[in-house]
Amino acid sequence: MGLIDIIVTSIGLAADAFATSICKGLALKKVNVKNYLLVGLYFGLFQGLMPVLGYLLGQQFDAYIIKLDHWVALGLLAGIGLNMIIDSFKYDAENENDSLKFKVMFPLALATSIDALTAGITFSFLKVDLFIAVFIISIITFILSAIGVKIGHKFGHRYEKRAQIFGGIILIIMGLEILFDHLKVM
Repeated sequence: MGLIDIIVTSIGLAADAFATSICKGLALKKVNVKNYLLVGLYFGLFQGLMPVLGYLLGQQFDAYIIKLDHWVALGLLAGIGLNMIIDSFKYDAENENDSLKFKVMFPLALATSIDALTAGITFSFLKVDLFIAVFIISIITFILSAIGVKIGHKFGHRYEKRAQIFGGIILIIMGLEILFDHLKVM
């Protein structure tokens, strides 16, 4: 998995946080720089930490899965992607809460970063440079989340569904690319 693949995967992983940030921006009565930074920090931090946990878990199972790693990567990434697409059609009233307090943001940041945990497992099988991947995932998620608050405050729900669908499609394509690369199809 090269740098471009990591960047594209990061964008796909950030889609949930971006969509949730749009909802936060929609719910907030007033938006300021502190709001952008706070939402970006919550989501960026969690999206960066969860792959580390996933990577450590993946290292524990590396010897057992080495011959199937490309299928595992496809299954995990395609599963995450399909879940994101399905979730894009569901309404989540919890995202409508205008609070940015820890008790509201912590579960949102955790929920939107579960896919990053799974991606971290995949990274361990593919021997991805974890530091670079975590840095890129965190920065891209931070930026997209801050932008999401602004978009949500200005435009509302118009882009939320599209962001999740787009992110899901990106992750499915990445899973297929890993499989095809391993099978030497492409």
